[in-house]
Amino acid sequence: MSRHPLPPFTEDAARQKVRLAEDGWNSRDPAKVALAYTPDSTWRNRAEFPQGREEIEAFLTRKWAKELDYRLIKELWAFDGNRIAVRFAYEYHDDSGTWFRAYGNENWEFDDEGYMAVRHASINEHPIREEDRKFRWSSGRRPDDHPGLSDFGF
Repeated sequence: MSRHPLPPFTEDAARQKVRLAEDGWNSRDPAKVALAYTPDSTWRNRAEFPQGREEIEAFLTRKWAKELDYRLIKELWAFDGNRIAVRFAYEYHDDSGTWFRAYGNENWEFDDEGYMAVRHASINEHPIREEDRKFRWSSGRRPDDHPGLSDFGF
């Protein structure tokens, strides 16, 4: 079973793939999100290196248990063949109520069936005040009319 769009990516297909990834992560459903990756997918996420869907699902379960009210925006940076580069930002609060905004870049490589085989993420974050939050939609998919990263100057 394929996960469209498939490589080699056009600009429209790459943008669609990025939005699908954003929508998946905003669902905060680790089992669903893990299915977008190959069974042997390799990751680098900060100092963690999950391998395979089971470890990816466990990683995401831990992540979203501590990153509460998580909201993510991804934006296409570049693409070529079966590779896509994105930049992203997300906001969340911890269990003490402290809000954070994280910024980062991801490099993705897909197999022929459209599953992500490799994901390298570099991420930095800092605390923000609640009133400085920008990502204020209801839980789930970002509305189509909500500003993107470039609109915020991120």
